[in-house]
Amino acid sequence: MQTRDLSSHSPYVPGRGIEEVARDLGMDPDELIKLSSNENPHGSSPKAAAAVIDATETTGLHVYPKASHTDLTAAIADQWDVAAEQVWLTPGADGAIDLLSRAFLEPGDGILEPDPGFSYYSMSARYHHGTARTYDLSKAAEFAQTAELVLEAYEGERMVYLTTPHNPTGSEFSREAIETIADGVDEHTLVVIDEAYGEYSQRPSSIELVDDHENLAVLRTFSKAYGLAGLRIGYAVVPSEWADAYARVNTPFAANDLACRAALAALDDQTHVERSIETARWARGYMRENLDAKTWDSAGNFVLADVGDAETVAARSQARGVIIRDCTSFGLPECVRISCGTEAETKTAVETLNTILAEVSVQP
Repeated sequence: MQTRDLSSHSPYVPGRGIEEVARDLGMDPDELIKLSSNENPHGSSPKAAAAVIDATETTGLHVYPKASHTDLTAAIADQWDVAAEQVWLTPGADGAIDLLSRAFLEPGDGILEPDPGFSYYSMSARYHHGTARTYDLSKAAEFAQTAELVLEAYEGERMVYLTTPHNPTGSEFSREAIETIADGVDEHTLVVIDEAYGEYSQRPSSIELVDDHENLAVLRTFSKAYGLAGLRIGYAVVPSEWADAYARVNTPFAANDLACRAALAALDDQTHVERSIETARWARGYMRENLDAKTWDSAGNFVLADVGDAETVAARSQARGVIIRDCTSFGLPECVRISCGTEAETKTAVETLNTILAEVSVQP
């Protein structure tokens, strides 16, 4: 007995956890600074943590998440001024990608995705017997994301993914570019706008466009600015015309009760979100001004830096207690991605990396 042929599926490569790195290095986890996974350095909202504790002590873990799912859906709908039916709650933004693939892809249908980019776009398409092509974000062009770039690569795919802010480069699509793409693709094509890092951007969300474009869906997550990555909770906002497809493609109670309650509480703690956003903006500026390597403008909670040999620099940095992301898996073997930490973490990371870069540059 064997599985079907999965050879075309490239597994997602996450950043290493701080505990596993600490074990490998024989260090105390408290000695390490993890800036490899774009997590919130301030953690989750205290209100979210309290909601989880309260739920375990009162509602318990034995109850299906019907009420919390409904309440969170209503709160998100109210936040974005859309109908509740337009909000698809999912286990992380990747869960939304899967639901959209289920709803739209027939066997053999194709998607168009950015390269470099989030590998799960193509993984989900292939899980549903689809295919994937890419439009290439060029380092020579400063990773600029334009309508022309996408539409020149477009060949009638069923789904087109736009990531803004983009991971790992931090670049963005303009509102005009997004509307040009939505108007420029065929009638059967869904344009999916991934805004996992949207809170960190100063541009308006494309959720504002959904009611005027029946071929747009927007993805959001509570993993980043809200600090709930460990609970896996996200959502899609879709046009009202096909909102009822959610119940037909969703798994039963996919978003768990604790995640829903924590997200609902996090929505009510804008002080925590604003603090997280301001920290990221400060850290991006600090790294761009003080890191001895070329960096690119970023609208996310991370900075991409050209260090020449990413594997060597990332390994040396990790050995000295600062975990950063080697971007070789993104097809950028000369680049590292550094998540925005607290002020102290960011300064330590820059100091550590500058020392390593100086060492590497003087080697024969």
